[in-house]
Formats: sequence, structure tokens, C-alpha cells
Amino acid sequence: MHSLLQSVYDEVINGNRSAVEAGVRAAMQAGLPVASILSEGLIGAMKEVGERFERQEFYVPEMLVAARAMQSGLTLLKPQLIQAGVPAAGKVVLGTVKGDLHDIGKSLVGMMLEGAGFEVIDLGTDVGPEKFGEAVRTHKPQLVGLSALLTTTMQNMKSTLEALEDLGVRGQVKVMVGGAPVTDVFAKEIGADGYAPDASRAVTLAKSLL
Repeated sequence: MHSLLQSVYDEVINGNRSAVEAGVRAAMQAGLPVASILSEGLIGAMKEVGERFERQEFYVPEMLVAARAMQSGLTLLKPQLIQAGVPAAGKVVLGTVKGDLHDIGKSLVGMMLEGAGFEVIDLGTDVGPEKFGEAVRTHKPQLVGLSALLTTTMQNMKSTLEALEDLGVRGQVKVMVGGAPVTDVFAKEIGADGYAPDASRAVTLAKSLL
């Protein structure tokens, strides 16, 4: 790997935002292809972060810090990626369901998906079923991710799936669910396409659903 890309890779893992930005700028100025900066520097590093998380060498705080560092590098690259016509791995609409204001898990999933090359449309928290439906119509994603952290709001995942069905868009997307009280059994019960217990495995799931 080119030394400039290695430095971007290392600094993402270290969660050093300013060093990632400086590294991405240096790599761009050196004329390295934006696709390589993205795949070897940023995506490669987030893959390593996900693997360290699964081996329990990293925990949520380290993942968050690395994901934020990656995002700052991605922000610099985005205009160039669009110009170069680098395709996203897929498009995902994400949100925490109606009645639930928990944000961290969903945001981390969004950042990890961006770190894997997905385009993410984050609808935020307390998102009603019809808003998810509108977002599917507008953005035409391949995936929808629903998050809930309360047992009381889990049922709104079911009503969101029903709303997608009523709007006639359920067949166009794969729906994945997650959050502390959510289980694989519950995901199957409500007719979701997949369940992930954490942000790292959400990325693996997203790739497998596509």
C-alpha cells in the first residue's frame, strides 16, 4: 500500500480526525486515485475496526471515534468521488422508529455503512412509518434499516413494515432491524429481511442482503 494511504488507514483506526483529513488531502494532492483513497484508506480501515470490535479488542467508543475520523475524510473525498463517478456499494435509508429518540446505535450503523462505501440517508429519530415510506419512494434505496432501543417502540418496526406494504414499496427494499431489545426471532416474526446485533455485523448483513 502507498505510504500516504497507509497513513490514512492507520489514523482512521487511531480515530485521529485531523490526521485523517491531512492524509486524505496529501493523497489527493499526490494524485492518488480517489477510488483507492476510499477503498484502501477509509473502507479498509473501517473493515479492520469492525473486525477488532468483533474480536472484542475495540468497543463502541473506539468504533465511534474511528467512524467519525473516517467520516471527516469521506467529506473531503465526496465531491471527487462524484466527479470520478465512483459508484456507491448501495443506498440505505436509516432511522429510529416512531416514539424512540435513541440515536447513537443508529448513527454508528450509518457511519459504519458509509465506511463500507454505502450511500446513507439518515432520517434521524422518532421516524413515523409513512416517513420511511416516503423516503423509499423518493430515494429509491435497496435497503431500509430500522432501529429501536425500547421494548415499547419495537412494535413500530412492524407498523413501518406494514406501511411499506400499504404503499406498495415493500418489494423494492430489503429491511434490516436492530437495537438492544430486538432479536432474530422478532425480526422474523415481523417479516424483516435480517437482524444485526451490532454496527459491525449490520455492515456484513447489508452486504449479504444485496
